[in-house]
Amino acid sequence: MPAPSHGESAPPVLAARELRKRYGDQWVVDGVSFAIARGECFGLLGPNGAGKTTTLRLCLGLVEPDGGTIALAGRPVPRDARRARATVGVVPQFDNLDPDFTVEENLMVYGRYFGLPEAAIRARIPSLLEFAGLAGRRGARIQTLSGGMKRRLTLARSLVNDPELVFMDEPTTGLDPQARHLIWDRLRQLVAQGKTILLTTHFMEEAERLCNRIMIMDRGRIIAEGAPRMLIEREVERHVIEVRGDGAAGWAATRAPALASRVERSGDTVFLYAADPAPAVAALESEPGLTYMHRPANLEDVFLKLTGRELRD
Repeated sequence: MPAPSHGESAPPVLAARELRKRYGDQWVVDGVSFAIARGECFGLLGPNGAGKTTTLRLCLGLVEPDGGTIALAGRPVPRDARRARATVGVVPQFDNLDPDFTVEENLMVYGRYFGLPEAAIRARIPSLLEFAGLAGRRGARIQTLSGGMKRRLTLARSLVNDPELVFMDEPTTGLDPQARHLIWDRLRQLVAQGKTILLTTHFMEEAERLCNRIMIMDRGRIIAEGAPRMLIEREVERHVIEVRGDGAAGWAATRAPALASRVERSGDTVFLYAADPAPAVAALESEPGLTYMHRPANLEDVFLKLTGRELRD
């Protein structure tokens, strides 16, 4: 199925306006507004405690907001959350497949939650298993599946009701590179088919590769929103030089200010941000005690600039 048109007249599949939620005296979500167009992959990013999970739960009608409005698939949430959720698929951060059932039985049971006729679920199972690369595992027990297989089955399960929108919470956490790339391929297929994805991830490369737009939250508020490439061009310098070595900090203190527009340090690494990397690279070539890597700026640089490098627990 071709991706739907993103014309201005098409209503968003999910829209939140001035969304607020407080726990105790802390505003966990504080005036958040956004809209997701049909057929796009929208990334929701932020450090731990930024308010991402609460925002997702609010949008699904699992938590009562303290202010603001939500429309999911054209229905008001939380007032009509049950019917709205019938048009949504969810891939949780941690797989919650039933170990007592086979691969096929997990899909059957999940489909019944939506009130789908058994014949309709059975008719969908072959294509779902093919999509997940599990066509040969239909009768396998969950305990026999690898981590990547379980993740792909959880993704297939989220599609059993043919949802308009799929919420994906950290879909590739804990997967090896091969499994992660396979999941990325499947997500691209879903968008190409016209599905809408709301993705949360701590992998900036994942968001940069997959998302049409991203929203970065911190301390309950939106601090940036836009296409990944636009944010990179707007927020950070084009080039990054990572410098390591016993004398990196001392070298950076004396030489780096004249060679870069911005200098940051994290652990034993010094980061130089520059529009023109040539002077810094030339200077480092004459420093045999230091090693360096020159690369283009990416979404992780944006994320760290906006949210800081300190650890969040």
